[in-house]
Amino acid sequence: MATQHDIALTRALTGIPGPLPPSGVIHVSFPHASRFTIVGNHLAQHDGLSLTAIGIGVHIQSLPAGSRVGIKALTARFAEGETTIAAALRELETHGYLHRTRARLANGRVITRTVFCNQPGAVLRGGVVPVVGPAVRSTAPAPTLVREHVRVPEPTAVLEPRPMAETTSVPEPMPVPEPMPVPEPIPVREPIPVPEPVPVPEAPHAPVRLPPRTAPTQPRRPLPHPQALTPELRQAASALLADLRRHAEELVLSEEAVEELVPGVAAWLERDATTDAIRRALTADLPKPLKHPARLLRHRLTALLPPPLPGVHDLAQPRRAPVTPFQTCDGCERAFRSHDPGHCRDCRAQYWEAA
Repeated sequence: MATQHDIALTRALTGIPGPLPPSGVIHVSFPHASRFTIVGNHLAQHDGLSLTAIGIGVHIQSLPAGSRVGIKALTARFAEGETTIAAALRELETHGYLHRTRARLANGRVITRTVFCNQPGAVLRGGVVPVVGPAVRSTAPAPTLVREHVRVPEPTAVLEPRPMAETTSVPEPMPVPEPMPVPEPIPVREPIPVPEPVPVPEAPHAPVRLPPRTAPTQPRRPLPHPQALTPELRQAASALLADLRRHAEELVLSEEAVEELVPGVAAWLERDATTDAIRRALTADLPKPLKHPARLLRHRLTALLPPPLPGVHDLAQPRRAPVTPFQTCDGCERAFRSHDPGHCRDCRAQYWEAA
């Protein structure tokens, strides 16, 4: 079967007029007698549509009027998903091939009217009456337009034979031939050139700003400094920092790092923090492995800085406000607040009125 197919294809190629192209596609075309659709190159070779959109556009153009061309129907027909088909329909709608509008029927139901135009440029120009219906399928060959004018031959006189009388020898006068009517030349209309469809410019989209992959880095807090960096504080801070490697082998600092971290340790010492407390805060729960010991100590000296110790007066209990004691009224025996015993407000008002 494969050998017969190759022979048939070879015969078909030999029947193609002209030399074959050295590379690229070779067309073996046979005229269609039925079941065909005319598709313009502006759709089949559109440089702004995807291959899926071009295929769906050709498929919709080949369907008869009244066929369902929604996303669900096309998804059931083809292997592409709903997202791909919906994107292809939006491309056809953007370039003017597809129009979808909402319409309300007499019973109140809302439906979607889908209109497919095979030449969007003709609709934009106007003056062309579109044919609404299924794709035209003809079984007869298309008529060929003749652009050359047909020359009509000049009329010639046609003599009609007339029988001669047997008894007379004088011939009758010959009748004057009537001229034949000259047929009017049929005007040949030049085919109207169809320009290429004008590409509809797409609306400019706002630039999409993607969120940053990482959170913005916070500015580094400054290292705390004491109010007065005395030589005693400097010496104690330097000794504490240099002694850290005895308690944690990872905390091996250079002289430059020790000089940089001395103000932070001095600020702790100025706030009455003991050397043991500072050492525990700097050496507890070290990460494994520790790549930058100086950065870790700088962070802990800054983030874990304790507040100054409160003074003796700050720790004293606050004095309570004096409370006015209760008194018993001598007249009505009701309780009221006053520093001196006597009568309540109502009893005093009655005595004043009586006086």
